[in-house]
Amino acid sequence: MPPISNDWLVPLKPEFKKPYYANLYKKVMEEYQTRLIFPAADDIFNAFAFTPLEQVKVVILGQDPYHGDGQAHGLCFSVKPDVEIPPSLVNIYQELRDDVGCYVPNNGHLTKWAKQGVLLLNTVLTVRAHQANSHRGIGWEEFTDAAIRILNQQDRPIVYILWGRPAQMKKAMLNNPKHLILEAPHPSPLSSYRGFFWQ
Repeated sequence: MPPISNDWLVPLKPEFKKPYYANLYKKVMEEYQTRLIFPAADDIFNAFAFTPLEQVKVVILGQDPYHGDGQAHGLCFSVKPDVEIPPSLVNIYQELRDDVGCYVPNNGHLTKWAKQGVLLLNTVLTVRAHQANSHRGIGWEEFTDAAIRILNQQDRPIVYILWGRPAQMKKAMLNNPKHLILEAPHPSPLSSYRGFFWQ
């Protein structure tokens, strides 16, 4: 796994010294050596690399990376430019266009969002190819919870967009009065009809 080298490093550094992280690191390295894992190892921490802590304005929480070939690159809901736009992101784009008139790009690559201060953070940062949630419970949740607690301590306005129950379960960690929490059903086709789209 590549090191985190920007302003996330200092607040996250204590996590790297904890027993759970040593176990997580060992497990993830074994998985990369013996199985096909997404995203590429160099992309695991892209959410932190593309959106320094001091630049975070919006936080969007995902679950685990896309598990299809060539999709995941370390940012939740985002895919590489030459990959078909996933259904959840199609719905996100549709709502942005319908609600606020945003231009809809012809790809699902959200790096521009990340570089403008949108932290696109999955709560689990790796996955086995074609096995959704296969790395749930190996330690990533503890690491990303630490990142969420760090964000909660920031003394400036931050907006959290919590789509779906797993993301909304993180709401209990967010108690900073300067921060705004927005909740809605997940944008996936399976749940978007329950209220993701503004009526």
